[in-house]
Amino acid sequence: LVFTEEDKYGLYSNLLFKYFLAEGIVCGHDLFVASAKEHPDNILKELPAPLLDDTYGKELGDEAAAVKSEDFQDSMKIAWRYQNLPKMEASPTTYTKFGHYYDASKKMSPELCQSVKWHSFYLHEELSFKPKMKTCNMNSGYAKLLQSIQRIISQEGFDGSDPQKKQRNVLRIGIQSLGSVLWGDDVCCSDAPEDTHSLTKFLYVLRGLLRKSLSACIITVPAHLIQNKAIMERVTNLSDMVVGLESFIGSERETNPLYKDYHGLVHVHQIPRLNSLICDVSDTKDLAFRLKRKLFTIERLHLPPDLSDTVSRASKQDLAGSAKLLSSGCGAMAIGKKHLDF
Repeated sequence: LVFTEEDKYGLYSNLLFKYFLAEGIVCGHDLFVASAKEHPDNILKELPAPLLDDTYGKELGDEAAAVKSEDFQDSMKIAWRYQNLPKMEASPTTYTKFGHYYDASKKMSPELCQSVKWHSFYLHEELSFKPKMKTCNMNSGYAKLLQSIQRIISQEGFDGSDPQKKQRNVLRIGIQSLGSVLWGDDVCCSDAPEDTHSLTKFLYVLRGLLRKSLSACIITVPAHLIQNKAIMERVTNLSDMVVGLESFIGSERETNPLYKDYHGLVHVHQIPRLNSLICDVSDTKDLAFRLKRKLFTIERLHLPPDLSDTVSRASKQDLAGSAKLLSSGCGAMAIGKKHLDF
């Protein structure tokens, strides 16, 4: 169960959501898409197109050439004593194949989308068929969604506890903007919502369905609208992996020269630790994402070796102060000094 905290305007989290579904189509998995915001058919029509091996190699070559030209221009600005230092690589220099890569500027062909079996759940259609009713003190929309997921798992042969005669496959479940007002939940409306346990009950039952079936699920939630921290802590504990996307759109970091190469930050709040007492934690704590010409990439966040000459000295102190919030590594170097020292 992958829990994704949406960015403020839901732009990049929606793209990450579509990447998850597109990977399922390329791998031949069955899909189950649920939403109360837009029709699942429209979501599947806007999935990014996969890049072939040779196409991806060409894209990497173009990106590397662009980075090299930027480095050449930056080398004219960097002091001579920094030029001989080893440069930190944000992305692997050699071509390493991991999963599949997608072109965010193109849409997946309808033939490829129709090559797999997929199921949709649009809340407004489901509620119009049957009257609203509460099951076990749970929101009617959540209850109907659980019934649909349970029916697909049992009928389509994804139940791991029952012996199946046909070939096994994996079910990929995608739920968009869960917990929003469109689902009939009020956790995003006030600090003390009337229905505080519907979301946690839904995740508890959903986690049980995922554990006994051959399925994986991604959920996007507008966490910035949920003011009650206790609900967020329960939701985090009920998820296997929790990732938050913080976009720079509309914030002061959008115009901050320190973050000019990135579009937002990635916060990994929780890592899966199935069947183990401790999980493998990455050494990299600071991650950032950016949407390039065609590729959406998540990279290691690093500060430039020297601030640009166009930045005034007065603003350099503010940049140094904001740099302390990035990580303990960069912050420790800036403590007690008015400027960044690398």
